[in-house]
Amino acid sequence: MSLFRAINISASALTAERFRMDIISKNIANVNTTKTANGTPYRRQVVVLKESEKNSFKSHLNKALNVSGVEVSSVKDDNSPYKRIYDPGHPDADKEGYVLMPNVDIVTEMVNMISSTRAYEANVTALNSTKSMMMKALEIGK
Repeated sequence: MSLFRAINISASALTAERFRMDIISKNIANVNTTKTANGTPYRRQVVVLKESEKNSFKSHLNKALNVSGVEVSSVKDDNSPYKRIYDPGHPDADKEGYVLMPNVDIVTEMVNMISSTRAYEANVTALNSTKSMMMKALEIGK
């Protein structure tokens, strides 16, 4: 495997983890959003990652060599039920005084954020190690 391919793999993972952190941040920012444009509470989103698959000869060759990257497959809505909170003074309360709140759990989102941050850090470390190996290879050639 070429060192430049290793850089490309780390770069694709860094991009995917950054996107994942953006979606987690969006979930946290909307933890109290009781009405969206469609009239329902905000629904938590989840990022689905997959192995990168491009339709070129080079990508098929790389796949045969088990060299690939990662990419965002999709962003899906979490279909778990909304939280129902009793707050009769809230403008969005129903006749019984209950308000539907987003299905976002701050603890879960923070755990996901820490996991994503650690994956990002691991890929930065892999990228720096690759760069260091490239520099050592150049020094050998002197």
